[in-house]
Amino acid sequence: MTMTDMFLTLVSAALISNFVLQMPLAVDPVLALASRQRLHALGIATTLLMVLSGVLGYLLDHYLLQPFALTTLRLFVFLPLTALLIHPVLSLLTRVRPALVTNGLWPLLLGNAGVLAVVVMGTQNDKGVVHMAALSLGAGLGFWLVLSLFSDLRQRIADNDIPLPFRGLPVELISVGLMAVAFFGFNAMFKA
Repeated sequence: MTMTDMFLTLVSAALISNFVLQMPLAVDPVLALASRQRLHALGIATTLLMVLSGVLGYLLDHYLLQPFALTTLRLFVFLPLTALLIHPVLSLLTRVRPALVTNGLWPLLLGNAGVLAVVVMGTQNDKGVVHMAALSLGAGLGFWLVLSLFSDLRQRIADNDIPLPFRGLPVELISVGLMAVAFFGFNAMFKA
């Protein structure tokens, strides 16, 4: 895989095929996170978890599941793998960046379907471990970007006068839909 392919995979996973906006797989943590203090901690933790589970999942699939024709068990292997990696990722993040608030991130990481989707989609494509690392990193950075944008959008919405029926979740879902349409515009960048 060339550097251009790796860069395009990274950008595509972050912007074009965003796991939150184009394939609504990681919407729950975005809507559940109300604290701006935990925003960057969740973004970094999710990115690390996606990269680690993606690469380890690919290696398990390539060297254990495929040789023994156990590919039908992928989900039963990848789900515990991602769950077991949450505690070490949060511990590492706490040691490296003690200023980040990591309390209460465990359920948000466990319920993030985007982490499991990266591993499953990357192993089905089977384009190599470098492609899997680029896909995982791009998906994690894309999640962090959407998380930051949505937090800023949520803060701007709080300062506006919104009709009573649209307050809260309805206006947030409308905003996420409009953000998805804006991200869909990145498709035109990579057309031949």
